[in-house]
Amino acid sequence: MKDIVANNKHLRKLMEGNKRYVASHLIHPDQSSERRFELKHGQHPFAIILGCSDSRVPPEVIFDQGLGDLYVVRVAGNVLDQMIVASIEYAVLHVGVSLVMVMGHSQCGAVAATCNHEQLEGHLPSLTFALNSAFNQAKDRPGNLVENVTLANVKNVTEELKQTGAHFPEMVDEGKLTIVPAYYDIDTGKVELLEV
Repeated sequence: MKDIVANNKHLRKLMEGNKRYVASHLIHPDQSSERRFELKHGQHPFAIILGCSDSRVPPEVIFDQGLGDLYVVRVAGNVLDQMIVASIEYAVLHVGVSLVMVMGHSQCGAVAATCNHEQLEGHLPSLTFALNSAFNQAKDRPGNLVENVTLANVKNVTEELKQTGAHFPEMVDEGKLTIVPAYYDIDTGKVELLEV
């Protein structure tokens, strides 16, 4: 993963921002009225973050970025469906973003509900259904079950996105698109890139 960070200026920018966040040395870039005015002419984010909707995991904060820097797609459990893929396709194919980070996190409620086989109401079972594959992969691994399922899900979503996004397989092969899995630790504030 160090090679990917070293060779990808956008990924390097994310990870440098996270280091500032962890160290409480935030610079809060691109948050001025001037920046807001610039953005009325269009957006040019440098990265897409597919993350969880958990209120403790706001990408702009944990990566110390500002207005127009990140194209953020958030859904509980950072799972995929057609609308999520379409949102990411828009940013890649029409906005020109070349980096996607799929980011899970510690203490994920959607993952915990899946692991605990909770009886959920409304549309919530669709989340646990989407996480079942990761649960089945990770249920017999040693260690913390919720963390193991979260890590399995992030890797699964990363691989699925590489294959299902329109033109994504060839863009990845040609080096025009980078899709990386990551894990955010709520306790430390640190984002760790995962091996695929």
